[in-house]
Amino acid sequence: MRSKTGAVPGQRRATTGGADDARLAELGYNRVLWRRMSGFANFAISASIMAVVAGVANSIQLPMNAGGPRLMVFGWAGVGAMVMLVVLSMAEIASAYPVAGAGYYWADKLARKHGNFYSGLAGWLNFFGLLGGVAATDMAVTSFIGALVALQWNDTLTPAQLYVVYAAVLAIHAWLNACAPRTTDLLHKISVWWLVLGSAAIIVTLFTVPHQHANATFALTRFVNSTGFHSGLYVSAIGLLFAAWTFTGFDASAHTGEETENAQWSVPRGMVRAVAFTWILGLILTIAFTFSMIPDRYASEAAAPVAAAQIFLDQLGPTGAKLLLLVVTGAIFFCGIANVTAASRQTFAFSRDGAMPFSTWLRTVKGADGKGIPRNAVWLVCTLALLLALPSLWNSWAFPAVVSINVIGLFTSYGIPIALRLRLGRDFTPGPWNLGRKGPWIAGAATVWIAASCTAFLLPQTRPITIHNFNYAPVALAVVLLIAGGWWASPSRKYDGARNEITARQMAKAMEDIA
Repeated sequence: MRSKTGAVPGQRRATTGGADDARLAELGYNRVLWRRMSGFANFAISASIMAVVAGVANSIQLPMNAGGPRLMVFGWAGVGAMVMLVVLSMAEIASAYPVAGAGYYWADKLARKHGNFYSGLAGWLNFFGLLGGVAATDMAVTSFIGALVALQWNDTLTPAQLYVVYAAVLAIHAWLNACAPRTTDLLHKISVWWLVLGSAAIIVTLFTVPHQHANATFALTRFVNSTGFHSGLYVSAIGLLFAAWTFTGFDASAHTGEETENAQWSVPRGMVRAVAFTWILGLILTIAFTFSMIPDRYASEAAAPVAAAQIFLDQLGPTGAKLLLLVVTGAIFFCGIANVTAASRQTFAFSRDGAMPFSTWLRTVKGADGKGIPRNAVWLVCTLALLLALPSLWNSWAFPAVVSINVIGLFTSYGIPIALRLRLGRDFTPGPWNLGRKGPWIAGAATVWIAASCTAFLLPQTRPITIHNFNYAPVALAVVLLIAGGWWASPSRKYDGARNEITARQMAKAMEDIA
């Protein structure tokens, strides 16, 4: 990349100043959040949300039935390359506008007209996407805890018992984010090392301990189709969703931009480095799994409730399986903490601009001496996530539906500002971190990929289609759009785009802080 130079009423303004706060003031806001995150911490929160160990282990079952090892390995490499284009485009915009609202704020500033419509749509899609991420992640933690219980005590948890575990995990994540910000930041950093060391432990164990491995022909080129569809291209499109789900949530770096030091550089770097980290480490981890799939046990592993757990059990026995499941469970637990952080910051920022019901309550921050935390937003996000998982008590399709909300909501919210930036062309004013002349080309390719991948998420995944395997992604998307449209049409709506709440006096003070 080449360098190119390019508050809420009634709330207490943070006490420290500097260039970051001055830039935030130029964008229309006083700083009320606690700016304490380093560049590494900003990278860590996005890396934690993508949680490569959790992403691969938790979603490996889909490509085992739709594409097989060939699709897993080369699909991961290809999807990672396309997502890198997406994150590069988003990073360029984030450098120009380092605010907690991220995508919805960007859409408002990048639209030539009707900015409030584009930003409102992006904001609601992002909100539900992040909310789905919180629910999907903690539901995944719960499923792995259930697998551990089954291995340790040979007991299967009922849906009601799993829901109690889910509620407990969610409560821990809520408390950490609302009441222990220093601990939360520390856990984001620990999560990165957990991912590195945990991935290394799984990779080394799977390559060295088992007495039997798949040969290279099977592990790298075997194509499997258990979906009921006959088109290899169609099946591959379905299988690629395995990687697409992992590569979500990297906008967490942008949502914490108002809490990050040197945000115009740290935020874009954090996003790009997090995706690159996940891409490379995930590819190695995926290859370790494909070489650990033995052909004569493949069908039973693909059909198991938790495919990764079955692979561990087949290759390592009960003790080894339990140890590696603990590694995966820990990674998903850390991922859940980061998801709540990102979702609460987006909720706070969206409410700060009056875009949500109960905005006055949701935009309130708690804390003194610059240590502002949007606790009300945290409690709302976690309460809604608790309700979102309720259908899991009686329907097995709840988790896929929640994942669909997560992925489609996030990627469509990414695509709106990227497409608007593409439409601006040379009229786009970049920040210090930018792509130069390559920016429009990369934004164009990213927009095409987002449209294609989101379309794939709406497709049926198995045949014949029944109520138990129906892909509820279109239903989930329709519900999100109806809620967003209903609120948009509501007479009580007060959202007219991103506000400018900085007075002339406050702006002058912010400029003095730089000097």
